[in-house]
Amino acid sequence: MKMLTVQRVVLSSRPGKNGSPVIENFRVEETSLATDLKQGEVLVRTLYLSVDPYMRCRMNDDTGADYLLPWRLEECVDGGGVGVVEASKNEAMAVGDIVTSFNWHWQTHSVIDGNLLQKVDPRMVDGHLSYVLGGVGMPGLTALLGVREKGHVTPGAGQTMVVSGAAGACGSLAGQIARLDGCERVVGICGSDEKCQSLVSELGFTAAVNYKKGDISTALREVCPSGVDIYFDNVGGAISDTVISQMNSGGHVILCGQISQYNKDLPYPPPLSDETQEALCSKNITRERFMVLNYMEKHEEGLLQLSHWVKIGQIKLLETVVNGIENMGVAFCSMMTGGNIGKQIVKISD
Repeated sequence: MKMLTVQRVVLSSRPGKNGSPVIENFRVEETSLATDLKQGEVLVRTLYLSVDPYMRCRMNDDTGADYLLPWRLEECVDGGGVGVVEASKNEAMAVGDIVTSFNWHWQTHSVIDGNLLQKVDPRMVDGHLSYVLGGVGMPGLTALLGVREKGHVTPGAGQTMVVSGAAGACGSLAGQIARLDGCERVVGICGSDEKCQSLVSELGFTAAVNYKKGDISTALREVCPSGVDIYFDNVGGAISDTVISQMNSGGHVILCGQISQYNKDLPYPPPLSDETQEALCSKNITRERFMVLNYMEKHEEGLLQLSHWVKIGQIKLLETVVNGIENMGVAFCSMMTGGNIGKQIVKISD
């Protein structure tokens, strides 16, 4: 039996009730992988791995979401990944094919049932294979379908959209898509001056607000003089309460994520304050949870649209790339505290 030495990341501990994740929750270890393939299997080498906010929920015993399974202690962690086929006993997969999966093990090589993988056409991402995990992947679809299914953007109506977590993988795209779809003003909320500058100068946001500086309520009023019509919510908590308080009647909240609440032991989505609930009711504002997995039939068309925009330069994708499987925990914890601009990616091999 042929064996290959691989490195993998296991969950070595959980953050605990209301705890923040730390690098020590993850452990890198060396193990041996049997590379003799059964019919239908492929040997893949990992190129890029993704770290995403939803993974914080998977660190708990109970994820709080029926569609998310918890990571198990002392077992290899998994998530979005992209890699290359190095050996195949699957008729649909050839050596050299680029493949992706939502449940890719955090491991340098893996033996996988080829039917669980999706083939990637490198031309869809102009050869930038990491984009499969970002702008031309799940975060891109989440932004696109979130805006289109729940945003009610009407070209020519002079709407203002606010995006929280605006410098993240999803938020940075949602703002650009809203602009392309006809929003007059697109305002991002993020946590540093550098990010604010990036949103306006690189991604074409109308304005950006640094929530860590001064009074966010006043700053938001200045850049949204006509109020807020659409709110793409990635963060929840106090920031969202402030935005909702400045929304116009008949507005729409796209409830995409609640990263400010993920370290708290709460159901998803977390409960709102009475004041915010009252604002939603009195102003007839819709706030419906958005789940990208509920729109599978629109994914293929959505990815083609995203790919087209990226190729012709109408959408710009920002990435923060860290090298080496030994830095998965570092990259994850950094992403959870806003250390990334755009999509946080870990490059595992060339």
